[in-house]
Amino acid sequence: MNIQFDAQGLIPAIIQDARTKEVLTLAYMNEESYNKTLETGETWFYSRSRQELWHKGATSGHTQKVIAMRLDCDGDSLVVEVVPKGAACHTGATSCFHETIIEKPTNFGSLDILNTLKNIIVEREEQMPAGKYTTYLFDKGIDKIGKKVGEEATEVVIAAKNRNAEEITWEVADLIYHLLVLLQEQKVDIYDVLAVLQQRHEKHN
Repeated sequence: MNIQFDAQGLIPAIIQDARTKEVLTLAYMNEESYNKTLETGETWFYSRSRQELWHKGATSGHTQKVIAMRLDCDGDSLVVEVVPKGAACHTGATSCFHETIIEKPTNFGSLDILNTLKNIIVEREEQMPAGKYTTYLFDKGIDKIGKKVGEEATEVVIAAKNRNAEEITWEVADLIYHLLVLLQEQKVDIYDVLAVLQQRHEKHN
């Protein structure tokens, strides 16, 4: 592995949430901070403005546990996948890239919506805004939520037996949403469910 530091002895490091794949920040490492990242399992960077080493989260507590680190084909930039403990941005935002310049409507799906829905459902339970369907479900409790999960699962099976792709798409979307509500009511994180799937995959492959 041949890492190419630039003339200033630095290499750009793109920090990405290992679970959501959201880009959290772009920082720089020198050889010392790179080695400290490898040794400690948490991100260390080199501040070009302060011209000193810094450990992400040393003062804020918002550390980043390194899950994977990848080098690009030219050897001159890194992608570091992390599990963040708190915000990545000094403003308190989850990601430093929170200012939208352009965002066109899309007709394709992305797994990002799972994290978006998860966060909205958490917010709904905390704030319980009037007139929202998710608020209604939390207000009625586990019996209602469980009933809806069962109903939506049945409707998925019916759609499958009807061989109707559009119907299946809509019913599976309903089922996933209600499952996310159920998980939140039970205080089970969707990422814990995904971790079980990952463990099973690794065990049987």
